[in-house]
Amino acid sequence: EITAWFFKLKPKKEQNTQLLEAEIETAGESICKVEQINIKPRYIGHSHMEQIAVCPVCGEGYPQEDGPICRGCQGEAPYITLPTKAQEQKIDDSIVIVPVEEAVDKIAAHDMTRIVPKEFKGPEFKAKQRISAGDICRLQQMGRFHVAVQAEKVKESALGPDQLVHENEVAEIFAKHMAGSGISYSLPPHEGKIDFTADIDGLFTVDHNRLLRFNLVPDVMCATRQDGLLVSKGSRLAGTRAIPLFLPRRQIALALEAINSEPLFSVQPLKKAKVGILVTGTEVFQGLIEDKFIPIITAKVTNLGCSITEQIIVPDDRTAISQGINNLIDKGTEIIVTTGGLSVDPDDVTRLALLDAGLSNILHGIPMLPGTMSLVGQIQHAQTTIQVIGVPACALYFKITAFDVLFLRLLAGRTITRSELARLSEGGYCMNCQNCTWPKCWFGK
Repeated sequence: EITAWFFKLKPKKEQNTQLLEAEIETAGESICKVEQINIKPRYIGHSHMEQIAVCPVCGEGYPQEDGPICRGCQGEAPYITLPTKAQEQKIDDSIVIVPVEEAVDKIAAHDMTRIVPKEFKGPEFKAKQRISAGDICRLQQMGRFHVAVQAEKVKESALGPDQLVHENEVAEIFAKHMAGSGISYSLPPHEGKIDFTADIDGLFTVDHNRLLRFNLVPDVMCATRQDGLLVSKGSRLAGTRAIPLFLPRRQIALALEAINSEPLFSVQPLKKAKVGILVTGTEVFQGLIEDKFIPIITAKVTNLGCSITEQIIVPDDRTAISQGINNLIDKGTEIIVTTGGLSVDPDDVTRLALLDAGLSNILHGIPMLPGTMSLVGQIQHAQTTIQVIGVPACALYFKITAFDVLFLRLLAGRTITRSELARLSEGGYCMNCQNCTWPKCWFGK
C-alpha cells in the first residue's frame, strides 16, 4: 500500500488509508526518518506533483521533471540539513595554511601552478615537494602569499563518510571507474587532474546519460570529446578532477553512484567487415543511366578497411530486390548497403523488399540533414546477424550524409536505437562547407 501511495499507482479514493498507516507504522525508520531542516523561502507553497521517479544515485523518490537525478543529489535540495556537532568540527588536520615566509622546509600539500600568458602553464611546485628558502620569492611572484602544507603532527583523521580525500586520490578513484576498453591514463594526476587518451584506433563512445548524472553532482567534473568520434591511438579524449582540494568520501561515493561505478567511455575498434552493395533502380538496371552509387560506397567502406563481397544492381521489383539480398547473404556478407528506393515515390519498393527478405528492428527516418531517408535494420540468418543500412539518393550529391555517421557505429558493434538517432539531431545539420573537414567537424556528434 505504501508503494501504491508513494508512486501514485492508485487514485486516492482507491487507497486503503487504514492499511497504509499500519504499514508505515510497522516499517518505522526502515523507510523514513526525521531531520531538522530550514526550508528555503522560494520553495514554500504547493504545486501539483507530476510523475515520480527513483533517483539512481540516492534511491529516493523525486519529481521526474527535476532531471536524471534528484535535486538533492544535484546540490539543489529545497531545504538545508542542519549540521550535527560532529559535522561542525574540523574533520582533517593533516593540512595547514601558513604565510609563505613560514613555509620554509615544509612539505607542499598540493601542486601549485605558474602561468605565463601565451608561454607556460604548469605546476611550478609539486605535491609533497619540500619548500626551500629560495622558493619563497618564486611563490610570491606567483601571487602565493599563503600556502597549504602538510602538518608536522598529523592527528588521526575521522574515518567514515566525512573523511576528506585529497584531489589527486579523488581523480585516481574516478579514473579507475570511468575508463573503459581502449582507454588509458597516466599516474600520478597532474595538478589534481587526470587526462584520458585512446589506447587504440577506433570509435570513441560516451554514455551521455551517466555523464550528465555525474556532472550534476556538486564538486566533481568530467569533460569529454563528442560521442561517435573517430579517433586514433594517442588522441586525448577526456579529463576528470574534483573541484575543491579535498572531497568528503560521501561525496565521492555519491559521484560513483551516479555512474553506477561503471566505465563512462571507451574506444571500440572498427571491424573489417565484409560489405555487400545492392543498388536498386530500373533505370540503372536497364542501363538508361550510369550507376554512381557503387564507386561512392566502395570508396567509403574500403577507406575504413572493409572489403566488398559483391556489387549487385536490380530493378525496382520486390522479388528481384529480395533475391539480391539473399545472394549477398550467401556470399558471407556481414553488412549490406542498399541504395535508392527509400523515399515516397510509388516505385520505391526497397523497404518492402527488405521486409520480404526478413529485415527486422527497422529504423527508417533519421533526424539528420542530409540523409533523413536513411534506414537501418537487421536480418537474422542462421546464427548470424546481418546489419543493413539503406542510403537515400542524397548520397550522390553530398560528400557526407547520415550514412557516414551510422556506418561507423555499425563497424564499432554499437546497437543503434531510436534514442541514439534522436540525440543525433543536435549536430545533425550539415553546413555543406566548400572545404569539408569531416570527421573533424561537429556533424553527427
